[in-house]
Amino acid sequence: MPSDSKNEISFTSEIRVRFTETDPLGIVWHGNYIQYFEDGREAFGREHGISYLEQKANGYTSPIVKSSCEHKLPLRYGDVATIKTTFVNSPAAKMIFRYRIFDPKGRLVCLGETIQVFLNEHGELSLTKPLFFINWKKKMGL
Repeated sequence: MPSDSKNEISFTSEIRVRFTETDPLGIVWHGNYIQYFEDGREAFGREHGISYLEQKANGYTSPIVKSSCEHKLPLRYGDVATIKTTFVNSPAAKMIFRYRIFDPKGRLVCLGETIQVFLNEHGELSLTKPLFFINWKKKMGL
């Protein structure tokens, strides 16, 4: 689902909270929200043609160098949560994703952001945008 901004592209996916993701209080352990961000990012990548496998096929990886997570409400075992993952355009050789996770009632549960950089097949930081990324951004109208 494209967003309203020409500098952003979004995709919405769902996850079901598993029992193993909850703590003794019956709520999702806070560290699992970063995993939910990854689930959203992977779904975004598959939908929009920039998955980890596509990056690897072009000789790159994109490790996370920064992540943030702000908790608003808890999720519980069995909840089906919605993850809205938004790619934020940047002129730099990096990918910025923002996340909004909603509970089954549509209430904002968590929001966050990750920043990823590109490493070539030798593990060296790419200070310029890789060609495949430039082409992807053009294809996406960014």
